[in-house]
Amino acid sequence: MTSDEVAVTPTRLRGVAVLEGARRRTLAFGRRALGLDVPAADHTIAVLHRDESEVPGLDRKELAQLDRIRLMGATGTVLMAISALGIGAQPVHQNPTSGVRVLGIFARAHTGSLAMCMTGTVVVVLAWLLLGRFAVGGIGGSPLHRLTRSQLDRTLLLWLIPLSVAPPLFSNDVYSYLAQSEIAARGIDPYEEGPVAGLGIDNVLTNNVPTIWRDTPAPYGPLFLWIGRGIAELTGDNIIAGVWVHRILALGGVALIVWALPRLSVRCGVAPVSALWLGAANPLVLFHLVGGVHNDALMLGLMLAGLEFCLRAIEDTHPFDGRAYARLIGGAVIITLSSSIKFTSIIALGFVGMALARRWGASLRTVAIAAAMLGAIAIGTTLFISSVSGLGFGWIYTLNTASVVRSWMSLPTVLGIITGFGGVLLGLGDHTTALLSITRPIAALVAGFFTVRMLVATGTGRLHPVGALGVALGAIVLLFPVVQPWYLLWAIVPMAAWATRPVFRVPAVAFSAIVSVILMPRGADLEVFQIVGAAIATVIVGVLFIVITRNSLPWRGQTGVSAPSQVPTSYGVTS
Repeated sequence: MTSDEVAVTPTRLRGVAVLEGARRRTLAFGRRALGLDVPAADHTIAVLHRDESEVPGLDRKELAQLDRIRLMGATGTVLMAISALGIGAQPVHQNPTSGVRVLGIFARAHTGSLAMCMTGTVVVVLAWLLLGRFAVGGIGGSPLHRLTRSQLDRTLLLWLIPLSVAPPLFSNDVYSYLAQSEIAARGIDPYEEGPVAGLGIDNVLTNNVPTIWRDTPAPYGPLFLWIGRGIAELTGDNIIAGVWVHRILALGGVALIVWALPRLSVRCGVAPVSALWLGAANPLVLFHLVGGVHNDALMLGLMLAGLEFCLRAIEDTHPFDGRAYARLIGGAVIITLSSSIKFTSIIALGFVGMALARRWGASLRTVAIAAAMLGAIAIGTTLFISSVSGLGFGWIYTLNTASVVRSWMSLPTVLGIITGFGGVLLGLGDHTTALLSITRPIAALVAGFFTVRMLVATGTGRLHPVGALGVALGAIVLLFPVVQPWYLLWAIVPMAAWATRPVFRVPAVAFSAIVSVILMPRGADLEVFQIVGAAIATVIVGVLFIVITRNSLPWRGQTGVSAPSQVPTSYGVTS
């Protein structure tokens, strides 16, 4: 060996050591970022979740307050249902109130109808928040007394009935459902043709579709349009009958949510009443899934029901026998059916797969086996639905149809718009479109990271799959290119079965209340002075109502209503 080689060798060794150190630091950072550094569940779970304790039922005073809250919410939904006759999303043709002497007055008095709707909205939201006193207690606390499941069910039913018979509110999407379903019923591909091309510009169903969607193909999955085709063959051009059947479909989805949420919540150590209050009695559910007749109700209901069947197989069946496989396959098929309505819900299968892999030993091999099995079920079910329905696979190319809308609730979209507007103010030109092409992909990467992070947390046992699913969907929704108000329920509804800490529950409650109050109905072209006048009237009525009822309703935390957590005798299994 030469002297030069002897001199170079230590330098090379130092370089190798530096590279090796950098590699180790990178791996350590990656493991820490993905949550692989702390496999023990109890190490961090107490920060994110706490089991709720069983507490006695309401006393006599609280029962009287509950009756008033129940009546208060029912009054609000009745006001909204009546106002929908004037500013609801009434059909352009076949409007049953058009020309009717008494009912038609609401369509001519837009300011009064808007004030009535806004007042009803605020009243329902306040009633829901007051009901929370007897469901979850105060912020970060637990109620001394909690209402029973039957009391909550009766309250929810009472609040649902007026909106179930009212004209559509806050959205015209149901008319797009009718038009796209009629296209499918005529044997035309709804994934190729929009309402104008498929039905004609003068068709009665086309005229009710919002202008922005008249030339766009259907963005929904084959199962929903298959069902819609059956509805179209049943109701034909009868718009009112078509809306009614679609609302029954939405109510069926809400019923599935009400069935699945309590069962999932017990698995997470959460009181069923708490989960139903946040996830089913939520104003966003009442106003948009029921009032707005959105197919998200059926998607969420099927997703949660399928998740419950899968977890019965994974958590409740010992040993993992044929019955467990039957439950698992059935649940996976149901989740896949939900994704055939809106594709987003397919993500639930990932969390089922990680929970299953953990049950089988939590190794890369078990993850691969679970992924292969659930993937085969999902692909097989999707192929079956797409083929048997005759609708094919065009839905794959229309999933991004809604991205043409610039939504104020989408973080990447708002960031792109604000930055683009700043460029206009600085004289640099309007580069909003270019900025959106940057912010949206970055947001998608961040949402993907959060999803992977939650999948790993499920696989290591740090988070229950229900909670991890809710957190992942929350990241996806907020970072989605387009966010509609009811999209928030994609995260809030599953999270309702798991979230007990203020860091999760408070934002869910705040978003639900604020978004429910600030949205305007879609049934009329309203001037600024009408909105301002209706808002002032609503504020006056709301303040007077609070002053009058300050001693008869639990506006403040009272003794016997909410208090710090009890010594736990918790529900179900800790997550």
